[in-house]
Amino acid sequence: MKKIVIALVGQPNVGKSHLANALSGSNLKIGNFAGVTVEKAIASFSKDDTEIEIIDLPGLYSLEDFSADEKVTKDFLLKGEYDLILNVIDSTNLERNLNLSVELMELDKKMIIALNMDDEAHKEGIEIDATYMRKILSIPCIKVSSKTKYNIDALQESILHVNAHEPVAAKLFYSDIIETELEKITSFLDEKHFKAPNMSNRHIAIGLLWQRKPMYAMMHEQPLFIELQPILNNALGHVYMYAGSEDIEEVINKENAAFVSGLTTDVMSVKAQKSKNLTQAIDKLLIHKLLGIPIFVFLMWGLFQLTFTLGQAPMDWIEGAFQWLGEIVGATIENEAIKSLIVDGIIVGVGSVLMFLPNIMILFLGISLLETTGYMSRVAFLLDGFFHKFGLHGKSFIPLVTGFGCSVPAYMAARTLKNKKDRLLTMFIIGFMSCGARLPVFVLFAGAFFDEDMAGNVLFIIYISGALLGLIAGKILSVTAFKGEDEPFVMEMPKYRFPSPRLIWFSVYSKSIMYLKKAGTFILMASMLIWFISSYPKNSFIEESYAPQIEAALDEEKGALENEMREKMMENTYLGIIGKTIEPIFTPLGFDWKMSVATISGLAAKEVIVSTLGVLYSLGDEVSEDDASLKEIISKSISFPSAIAFIIFVMIYLPCIAATAVFAKEAENYKYTIYLVVFTFATAWIFAFIAYQTLSLFY
Repeated sequence: MKKIVIALVGQPNVGKSHLANALSGSNLKIGNFAGVTVEKAIASFSKDDTEIEIIDLPGLYSLEDFSADEKVTKDFLLKGEYDLILNVIDSTNLERNLNLSVELMELDKKMIIALNMDDEAHKEGIEIDATYMRKILSIPCIKVSSKTKYNIDALQESILHVNAHEPVAAKLFYSDIIETELEKITSFLDEKHFKAPNMSNRHIAIGLLWQRKPMYAMMHEQPLFIELQPILNNALGHVYMYAGSEDIEEVINKENAAFVSGLTTDVMSVKAQKSKNLTQAIDKLLIHKLLGIPIFVFLMWGLFQLTFTLGQAPMDWIEGAFQWLGEIVGATIENEAIKSLIVDGIIVGVGSVLMFLPNIMILFLGISLLETTGYMSRVAFLLDGFFHKFGLHGKSFIPLVTGFGCSVPAYMAARTLKNKKDRLLTMFIIGFMSCGARLPVFVLFAGAFFDEDMAGNVLFIIYISGALLGLIAGKILSVTAFKGEDEPFVMEMPKYRFPSPRLIWFSVYSKSIMYLKKAGTFILMASMLIWFISSYPKNSFIEESYAPQIEAALDEEKGALENEMREKMMENTYLGIIGKTIEPIFTPLGFDWKMSVATISGLAAKEVIVSTLGVLYSLGDEVSEDDASLKEIISKSISFPSAIAFIIFVMIYLPCIAATAVFAKEAENYKYTIYLVVFTFATAWIFAFIAYQTLSLFY
């Protein structure tokens, strides 16, 4: 079977991922702002005995921009292996999108232009003559709609046709003076019978005349460069005379803009439009200078209310199911060690994490809805001025809000910030945005120490408090460690679009599956490890020393003595020794050794904190009721000031090892990783200390 590899390229918000989904029937992550597709995503399908692979590259406005994710696209287009470029264009913004198309045409690759969102263009009175556009450019131009699947079959056929035939050079014309100089360079290369792989001589001439460094480096190694150099110098001299005081970049921009403007005029017609479309009407309210931010805060408050209230019932069902499973399984196992491993280690450890899956799904659903409708970019616009007061950038909002889901893609999303200072500062603050992995800890403690009708508000306060602390930390860092000029805020406002239920479901489903896989693999192993080091070595002498006391005690005293014995035995296990060793560091925060160990285990993954607490407090505690839930045990074992200090510490300190590794890669300097570790731990300890010592005065 033959194979075609397609590089899917376009500016942000043109529906690339949605079109890839329509073409392949596969599912890709979709967002309405730059930076969602921070790595290339792949989808594939078969047609007419040909396998077609689509590589969805990060959106970019120009090949000359150098933010990290834009560089991914540029490097792939210049050095990657693919058969043709599928350039996706938003038909409602033709002229702006064609600026990138012109640069892609200069690459001299097989290319197809997909004029996406044709249905929306019709609604706005925009008509594009795709047939005439194809004649002008010598590139197939096909009107499609990824939403309605209009012309998707025609686009698939065009892909097969273009791949099967020899490439046709795109017609990209410049002013007469530029064309004359290009012709001189091209003619010389033709006369010398020079041929570069996968590159026409006109493309080489454009690269040399535009002084592209990679082209100069390639041609400088050629023997004919000695003869070519005088011709090139003469051509550049004429270009500079033509440009006057302008530099070469200004000449390129003017030439391309003139071509695009003329092309747009020739192929597009616009009928009379309504005075205000739906997007403008909605924006009048949602980005109102006074009402915009309160509306956003209200929506986030509602999301956290739903996260707790809707998730409470299924959370209780799952917890009850695992308690029932533990009892059933435990009753069938006679060996106490194996019984403890399976019930207290595996079932309790994994169950204490899985019961928060409904809350996780609701949170991801809410964030996905806000993201895919186009609302998030509005919030970035609203918060730009506010963020600048804290040394951050309006674009920082995108990676920061992504951090509410997971810190790993949030660090990657910071690539959209071109200014290194802004990017590093944003990455340092991402950890203050409580990721989904922290949610089980917050739900556990909110449910344990607050009434059910208040728990949703507590969750909202926790998340907002983390964000506000992040802003304060951003201000401090911006005037100390990360000084420098801010990058100007430029962000496209996409149109509001009704999200695809199927793709929303896939987004939530895929993240939920990842959570389940983590619980079934990593957290399972962590729970087993925690059980082992909290159960061994066995200290029979402690059991023997307590045996006479328990035997002689009254019935009502035996339970307390048995719990005291188990506690003593656990303190002398490997985990107890570790906990007792680090406990002095956390004692000023009101943490016992179990809580201290849980914070360290949370470095692997924040969900492991709940798993650790579940294993530890099920093995020894003053609560003896068989049906006591973890929330009940926690509420009776930990004081309120200690609980609040614990929440604050978890809210601030390092996300996890995986996220830290991604941070190190994105920061491109390991010293920043060291700074991050020290900064987050120190900040978490200080704020937890203040909270515990203050609340201890009242409780």
